[in-house]
Amino acid sequence: MTPSPPSVAPGMKVEIWSDVVCPWCYVGKRRFEQALAGFAHRDEVEVVWRAFELDSTAPAERTGGYAENLAAKYGTDVPRAQQMVDTMTATAAQDGLELRFDRARPGNTFDAHRLLHLAAERGVQDAVKERLLRATFTEGEPIGDAETLVRLVTEAGLDADEAREVLATDRFAAEVRGDQAQARAYGITGVPFFVVDGRYGVSGAQPAQALEQVLAQAWAERAPLQMARTAAGPGCDGDACAV
Repeated sequence: MTPSPPSVAPGMKVEIWSDVVCPWCYVGKRRFEQALAGFAHRDEVEVVWRAFELDSTAPAERTGGYAENLAAKYGTDVPRAQQMVDTMTATAAQDGLELRFDRARPGNTFDAHRLLHLAAERGVQDAVKERLLRATFTEGEPIGDAETLVRLVTEAGLDADEAREVLATDRFAAEVRGDQAQARAYGITGVPFFVVDGRYGVSGAQPAQALEQVLAQAWAERAPLQMARTAAGPGCDGDACAV
């Protein structure tokens, strides 16, 4: 009897919708990193950062203090908004992050997301994502300023001239809008949002343990690629081809 062909199990993809002006996205990134570090198959997980604009109408740089803007957004008073800021700062500190809302200069993030797509093509997306988040929430960089973006992404591994070329054109604009269209199709209304293996959705900056459990469950339940029971056809194997 001819033995059954082996099944081949592909790696697993995790797509994360987030914005670089979202503090919970920064916390969520750290917690996901902790979860991934404890996951036995971490080397077989592909992580892709997807674009999500919290406010697509935002100016290049907002004026006013962070608490004042937060109060206006949620219809509360400034003292209550400052309490929210203080709570967020303390929570982030538990995950090893220093959030300096007193320095923050948030603004429109469409261009940042376009550069993140460039970074994905160049294999440095996670490094660029990390750099932009730290610049926003710890260093107080104006994240909507073109030259600031070029400097930051260059520090994270992109070519400055190519980054400028992207910003001077509409390159990757369709990809950013495609990410956002997919988010709407999934029903995503807030970030961070994790889609594991195209089947499991996780909303918010969940604890690392919870994220690791989702990774383990998705891995255990993933469907392997089944090889068809057919005779082998002609093809190439390594650098040798049957002719």
